[in-house]
Amino acid sequence: MAKMYGGQQRAQMQAPSNPLAIKTKKYGLEKNKYVGLCMRQLFSNQWKWAFIPLVLVGVNVFLNLSGTYKNYWIYIFLAIGVIGYILFWLIQFTGITQLAQYKQLFDKYRYEIDSRQIFMKISDKEGGMLKWEMILSAYKDKQAYVLEMGKYQFLYLPFSIFSDNDRKLMDKIMRDKGYIA
Repeated sequence: MAKMYGGQQRAQMQAPSNPLAIKTKKYGLEKNKYVGLCMRQLFSNQWKWAFIPLVLVGVNVFLNLSGTYKNYWIYIFLAIGVIGYILFWLIQFTGITQLAQYKQLFDKYRYEIDSRQIFMKISDKEGGMLKWEMILSAYKDKQAYVLEMGKYQFLYLPFSIFSDNDRKLMDKIMRDKGYIA
């Protein structure tokens, strides 16, 4: 039975295990790591919006220096707005870690990875499967592989769950799929 959101369960037909597949140790994503990765993705997706407060500050500095219009409140409002925006998203991502329907994001899984799919196994009879086509992008961090499946949806696979040979094979699979250079 595969665990589903909301406590539902369904039977998952599992394909026979590939003897050449990468088999990892059990790993569960830490809640703080999830929040950090989500904030990183937020900043990488929305960095362009930082120009709006910068332009407003620049215009206000010009108006202050030229003596046309002296206003110091804009700096306070912009600082409060930027900090409020960042805190809003930080609270949203932290809230996800506390909800019961997202509990399975932080369960410990054992991964079996080959060139066709990624098996996520809780036990030998429970788990699920991801096709490589579901992975939109991926990158290799200093400590892990991060496979992005959508906005704020990803698999975080630290290097510590791979053996040396499996890590080399994972690099090869990701290069063959075009995710890393």
